[in-house]
Amino acid sequence: MRFVKSILAAIAVMASLAFGQLSAGEEGASPAELAKRILAETKVKGGLIVHLGCADGKLTTALCANESYLVHGLDKSEANVRKAREYIKSLGLYGRVSVDLWRGKHLPYIDNLVNLIVVEGTVEVSHQELMRVLAPGGVAYFRGKKEGLRMLVKPRPEGMDEWTHYLHDPSNNAVSHDWFVGPPRRLQWVGSPRWSRHHDHMASMSALVSSGGRIFYIFDEGPTASIMLPPKWSLIARDAFNGVILWKRSIPKWFPHMWPFKSGHAQLPRRLVAIGDRVYVTLGIDAPISALDAATGKTVRTYEGTEGAEELIVSKGVIFAVVNRNPIRWEEYRQVNRGIGKEKARVAREWPWDEKERALTAIDAESGDLLWERSYRVAPLTLAADDKHVYFHDGERIICLDRETGEEVWRSEPIARKSPIPTNYGPTLVVYKDVILFTGGTRVMTALSAETGEVLWSSDYPRVGHNSPEDILVIGGLVWCGETARGRDSGEFTGRDPYTGQVKIRFLPDIDAHWFHQRCYRAKATDRYILTSRTGIEFVDFRARRWMVHHWVRGGCLYGIMPCNGLIYAPPHDCACYPEAKLCGFCALAPESPTRWNLLRRAGDGRLEKGPAYGEPMEAPQPSEDEWPTYRCDPARSGRTKSPVPTQLKRAWEVELGGRLSSPTIAEGKVFIASIDAHTLYALDAESGEVLWSYTAGGRIDSPPTIYKGRVLFGCADGWVYCLRASDGKLVWRFRAAPADLRLVAFEQVESVWPVHGSVLVWDGVVYCVAGRSAFLDGGMRLVRLDAETGELLSETVIDDRDPVTGENLQVKMRGLNMPPALPDILSCDGRYVYMRSQRFKLNGEELPPVTPSNPRDQRGEGAHLFCPFGFLDDSWFHRSYWIYGKTFMGGAGGWPQAGRFTPAGRILVFDESRVYGFGRKPQYFRWTTPLEYHLFCADKEPKLIKASKKIRVPRIEHRWSREVPILVRAMVLANGTLFIAGPPDLVDEEEAFDRYKDPEIQRKLKEQAEALEGRRGGMLLVVSASDGRDLARYELDSPPVFDGMAAAYGRLYLATMDGRLICFR
Repeated sequence: MRFVKSILAAIAVMASLAFGQLSAGEEGASPAELAKRILAETKVKGGLIVHLGCADGKLTTALCANESYLVHGLDKSEANVRKAREYIKSLGLYGRVSVDLWRGKHLPYIDNLVNLIVVEGTVEVSHQELMRVLAPGGVAYFRGKKEGLRMLVKPRPEGMDEWTHYLHDPSNNAVSHDWFVGPPRRLQWVGSPRWSRHHDHMASMSALVSSGGRIFYIFDEGPTASIMLPPKWSLIARDAFNGVILWKRSIPKWFPHMWPFKSGHAQLPRRLVAIGDRVYVTLGIDAPISALDAATGKTVRTYEGTEGAEELIVSKGVIFAVVNRNPIRWEEYRQVNRGIGKEKARVAREWPWDEKERALTAIDAESGDLLWERSYRVAPLTLAADDKHVYFHDGERIICLDRETGEEVWRSEPIARKSPIPTNYGPTLVVYKDVILFTGGTRVMTALSAETGEVLWSSDYPRVGHNSPEDILVIGGLVWCGETARGRDSGEFTGRDPYTGQVKIRFLPDIDAHWFHQRCYRAKATDRYILTSRTGIEFVDFRARRWMVHHWVRGGCLYGIMPCNGLIYAPPHDCACYPEAKLCGFCALAPESPTRWNLLRRAGDGRLEKGPAYGEPMEAPQPSEDEWPTYRCDPARSGRTKSPVPTQLKRAWEVELGGRLSSPTIAEGKVFIASIDAHTLYALDAESGEVLWSYTAGGRIDSPPTIYKGRVLFGCADGWVYCLRASDGKLVWRFRAAPADLRLVAFEQVESVWPVHGSVLVWDGVVYCVAGRSAFLDGGMRLVRLDAETGELLSETVIDDRDPVTGENLQVKMRGLNMPPALPDILSCDGRYVYMRSQRFKLNGEELPPVTPSNPRDQRGEGAHLFCPFGFLDDSWFHRSYWIYGKTFMGGAGGWPQAGRFTPAGRILVFDESRVYGFGRKPQYFRWTTPLEYHLFCADKEPKLIKASKKIRVPRIEHRWSREVPILVRAMVLANGTLFIAGPPDLVDEEEAFDRYKDPEIQRKLKEQAEALEGRRGGMLLVVSASDGRDLARYELDSPPVFDGMAAAYGRLYLATMDGRLICFR
């Protein structure tokens, strides 16, 4: 309660008002001139802009001055919204700029989200509401006022901290002084990509820091489909409160991305620091330190003589850097062992810290002047500074230098450390007031006087860390560490006096929070909580001696999480634990909001809106087996039609719609397809390709609509379900499946807190869909049942973090690395149950008791269905993901490959009454493999099992037939006994590429393969006999299909391409 009161008090304090006069010449200025003036006056350089009273959308669009901005307009006039949308679409900007209807009094945004609100003079909105949605540092700008209030600025509240270094600040005490960070209850924003690249190789996130309301990180944006493809390292800046990407800088040469898993490099996070309006970074593995403008990413200064810098900290305007004058040639690394465990051990032996001297330099950050330079051995991660001194461990003892002169002040007696020091590790050295705390991997913690170097005390140090540095956290005047490394460890935390080492507090967990080892990154903390990494993110309230677990979220491999700006930042990961429950993407998580429940209470009415076509006659032709009326043809999502399609095809027509397209649905003589990021649904004549009508909704439409009795039914990322008349696209009704109209930024666009997938399920006249992102966030998800004809709500099932039968928290059902499903997906139905991933519901919407996966062989009989534990629409080909026809999917390093050994599985599947056809990895490529090789196959729904053999050392299913194909199959249709498959060319034999990885010819092919996956090397459509896998025909494509982007109807094949075209073959 005290914490909620502090938030409310902070909001009250935030109401600082800035008065100004109307700028001369505003009347008659062009929208571009007005936008330029507004951005200059408010000094907003990127982020989310909201325009209240957007009218025709011209100023709204002009406010999107460059790619650093995301703009959302609101207007209370439907005519204005239509006009603005047409104008923005005509410029090809829709999505980055979008507008929506605004009917309520409250602003449809979560707290602390918006950087700039432009308020037109006719708009009435309270200052309290503006302050609620503005991000700290955000500005409300009032147009059209001749006098009085011109701008309203929301200051950053006291008690909200930044995170400027890897370990918070130059002291290496990884403790945030942020009193707003709390147990995650809300999603603040989520960004791409959904996954990092590979579990078994170098982590994609190298560094992450925050300053000035922005976050900065170094990340590998290379393809997730194969780790062997070239990396794409970038330094990326996002707004801290809404995740809008502000800028990127390419890093051409970085650490080798094929480096084995859990092997670091531990020093990489120390190459990035953000202080105020500057970012200090090495833009290459051997590059010098550069200072960048934090708002634009432009280079302000490059520091001479810092080439080869391995670590840097910044303290009171001085850069202290560890510079290797003879840089290690990391690019010479080549994986030798196919077994990743053996390779990890080899790297630890052959590439440890070399213990050679480095140049320790002090540089004036503003002028670039070298203040001093000394030559020392500097153990990884030990460089630290306070107001008077610089400290480090030289491999034998701790050394203290005068920060002004670089002269040695003292050196300690020898203090042991691990030897050798592998690349995934560095000793921990923390400066706290006048005490130095140190642990070096020997299970001993030592405290020294910062003034003299005298040893004050030493103590045993518990097992902490898993292939990561160890924790020393000084919070509330005590030195904290916990025994958390292994599942059998106690989890006990101790708090010691920093001057005497006396244990002041000791406590065990009050819940069971353990499994076989902690995550592979160290803990962080705030002044209120220790944030451990046992299973997910545990908030340990050391005052109340209470553990709060969150198994459903984890940080990025090796880096972990970042607590600051009132949020927890959890970078993308490549973890397969709890696959149906754990969040993916780059997530910023917020504690409970003191205002959200008031907004939810006020949002109960007005969920059903009737459009102009409501109650009017509907043309409703009889359904035909020749149609493809819903996602993947039918409610079971089979991807199969009885309609025959000829094997000899000719291109009948093609239409360029532009943007990222969904797969199509075909019914009632029309083709329906969404331009996803443009929020627009198109209806085309199935015979000629003529565009008959289009409809723009309030957010992304991520998958195609369902056609039912003359109605076009679809969900939208704005949280609404829409029903249009198929004949002309007029709105019949729309229903807000979301509990309230609240928006955030998700994957770089404005979306509802509770989005709905485009493809809704229709069964027996009832629409089924799920609104929400996680059972554990924002009050959970809603399974909504609607009358397809009227839009009336039939039932609403809340899917939250409570077992619907016992009322216990779902996390109680954790078994090993498995939890019940807690994430949404496109729903399916077999006539008896509705399915969300592996979770079953009755047809009346009742949730059956959640089941924790426990037996990978349990795939047959009632409840077997097609599903993807990572979601039908996930097109990333993350190496631990695949579809299955079965009932259950286990998690964890040993669990995720299991389903594929006992039931048909692949990257994409289709099925008929008795058989499953798919494209997926060969049996030997499910686990602990770097190369991936695929096959096209046919198997029985309940196939025979084959025991492991010398040739293939894992159990597997029996295939009716199996063959290789020259493409990576991204789309598949089964039409009356014929398979149609399409995708980009498969240009690389990854087994050969592994053996000759450094060969320039291999590197060229890998680069071409990456281009092919991006759609830049054409594609191919193959026609294959379903009975025996024989080729029947082949056709070249200018562009490959979007994932799962093919459908068949009326004897024709319809294909959506990656370059934004819809093609009809007949």
